[in-house]
Amino acid sequence: MALVSSAALEEPRARILQALTRLYGSDAAQALLPRILELAQRHAAARKVPRPAGWSERDALLITYADQAREDGRPPLATLAQVCREHLAGLISGIHLLPFYPSSSDDGFSVVDYRQVDPAYGTWADVAELARDHRLMFDAVVNHASAGSAWFQAFLRQERPYADFFITPPEAADLSTVIRPRTSPLLTSFATTTGERRVWTTFSADQVDLNYANPQVLLEVLEVLLFYASQGAGLLRLDAVAFLWKEPGTACLHLPQTHAILRLFRAVLDLAAPHVLLVTETNVPHAENVSYFGDGRGEAHMVYNFALPPLVLDAIARGSAGTLTQWAATLAAPGEQTTFFNFLASHDGIGLNPARGLIGDDRILALVERALAHGGRVSMKQGGDGSAVPYELNISYFDALSDPRSAEPLSLQVERFMAAQAVMLCLAGVPGIYFHSLFGSRGWPEGVQAMGRARTINRQKLERPELERELRDPGSLRARVFARFARLLRARRASPAFHPSARQTLLSLDDPLFAVLREDRQAGEAVLCLHNLSNRRVSAVPGPFLGGERAGRPWRELTSEAGSLDLRGAIEIEPYQVRWLQRQGGPIVAEEAGPRPPGPARDGAR
Repeated sequence: MALVSSAALEEPRARILQALTRLYGSDAAQALLPRILELAQRHAAARKVPRPAGWSERDALLITYADQAREDGRPPLATLAQVCREHLAGLISGIHLLPFYPSSSDDGFSVVDYRQVDPAYGTWADVAELARDHRLMFDAVVNHASAGSAWFQAFLRQERPYADFFITPPEAADLSTVIRPRTSPLLTSFATTTGERRVWTTFSADQVDLNYANPQVLLEVLEVLLFYASQGAGLLRLDAVAFLWKEPGTACLHLPQTHAILRLFRAVLDLAAPHVLLVTETNVPHAENVSYFGDGRGEAHMVYNFALPPLVLDAIARGSAGTLTQWAATLAAPGEQTTFFNFLASHDGIGLNPARGLIGDDRILALVERALAHGGRVSMKQGGDGSAVPYELNISYFDALSDPRSAEPLSLQVERFMAAQAVMLCLAGVPGIYFHSLFGSRGWPEGVQAMGRARTINRQKLERPELERELRDPGSLRARVFARFARLLRARRASPAFHPSARQTLLSLDDPLFAVLREDRQAGEAVLCLHNLSNRRVSAVPGPFLGGERAGRPWRELTSEAGSLDLRGAIEIEPYQVRWLQRQGGPIVAEEAGPRPPGPARDGAR
């Protein structure tokens, strides 16, 4: 049991009170505070000794559905555990387990019951088995609930306390400036026992938005978050968190009250479950996205690096790393308790909004045209003027890079794909790798035709026997991609220069090259990561960027058995080649580098 002392209670108590006052006013805040503190203390008292929070170079998360790999006679969660044991031991430290709760639509993101495991996937015991060897990220889908949930069904019957759990704006409410990533109706009519009500539905008619203006909703959601912590969650992904608070006459996006709710979540978890990290999912322009770091101490521990997928795709499509390099040079988490969650693909598509303002509309249009030409789809959102504008590319990341109908050698396509993945893996932060990327999946257009949903193209469920057969064939796409991933992940885990808080310096070499120097002064280690993002051979002379004579000291290939290199001269980099070069014999300081920021606990998840 882990009781919280009075002294340890004071700081989070002040943060909770401040957030409550911002949301509900002073009187209501004072009334709510004891209830929230009691809730936090109750969960803290029941908490088992957790693994430490923080992160290290050994951390990488698999992003996967519970039933991503199926086989007869075994629950999908048990099959997933077996796949991880047999193939991913020593490669990943954690698993982002996409929603595994009973759900009525959107592949899990319309939750019917927050506290249950869908019996089609397994049980809480199966989740606990996964948690034995991995830090688990659970989805906290707390912007909305299913129209089939007990909460909403009680709302339809106008039963207390649920009669005010959902948002029913008055007829005169000004909703003209609401921003959201859908073209479906914002309000959906439902028949209640007191008559027809128009209810707020940001994402779909089956996903009904919760009313955080009602403090009872906040209390219920806090119970859910702490329940997840008790069931093995080491990270909580706050789905669609930017939309939590609604206020007519505004964009209903990134409102100050939303940030107050996030600060309250963080303060309660710091008190009751300090091992749990908050990860915000905000698929918006980069400057808005990083606002969820707050001051670096009181909001998200990690934010999804949403600009990375479209910028890497743009760089490889154009054969130019210039824009990507300039943007990556600006990346900086605001404190030792924050870092980026880096990824290129997920269960959703490749978001375009995060790239707006970083690349021009002409280049965004070129990405749209590329996705369509490669057999993908494009999802739209409603613009400020009511028009439909491209929101995301629905296509596997492999297909976005290489046309499935191309006559290019498979080996070249794999090189191109892995150059993109290596960029993601080398950057400061914690990497997240989608199951379909890790195992080299192409798109699934047959699923789109069968389901009628564009996002299905990247959500095919695999039969495990067929997956294993392909992995045993060294010439198959899956085997080639997985082998390359394994090599990079082992290299990354072996070097403290890849710690999320280790120094990161972007080097401006030949334009197709994306070049990053990662350095850990504490360990006296540096890795120069070179990625050719073009289809032509490049000659580079990195020595002048590495501090003169230091470049003459031996460097070695981190991902191959090649011998030592002298970086004072030119080195050749083949089309889409990745070369990670490790400094031998002590630290190196790049000329433009500043002091290394301190990092959190260095032991990571495993």
